[in-house]
Formats: sequence, C-alpha cells, structure tokens
Amino acid sequence: MAVEQVAMSSPDERITLTDDQRRRRRSRSIAIAVILAGLVVLFYVITMVKLASTAVDPSL
Repeated sequence: MAVEQVAMSSPDERITLTDDQRRRRRSRSIAIAVILAGLVVLFYVITMVKLASTAVDPSL
C-alpha cells in the first residue's frame, strides 16, 4: 500500500474564490443557518407544548 505525502501549501498556492463562488457559499451558509434556527424553534415549541400538556393532565 503506497503512502502519499501531502505537502503544506504555501500562501502563494492558496485557492482563490471568484465573486460568484463567494456569493454562493454565503447563500448556502445563510440557508443552513436559517434551517438550523428553524429546527431549534421547532424543538422548543414541541417541548413547550409537551410540558404544557403534562402540566394540565399529568397522566400523559
């Protein structure tokens, strides 16, 4: 089995993104953040509803 050596890239060899790629990356990041925030809110609401229903009828 051959082992490949990965050389550390120098600052001159960095990949530069185009403006379009940066815009798309930012859009993806914002979309992921919105979805994550939505899930947090959804879990919070579900938890509050379960706690409220348990407080009203403890047999649940």
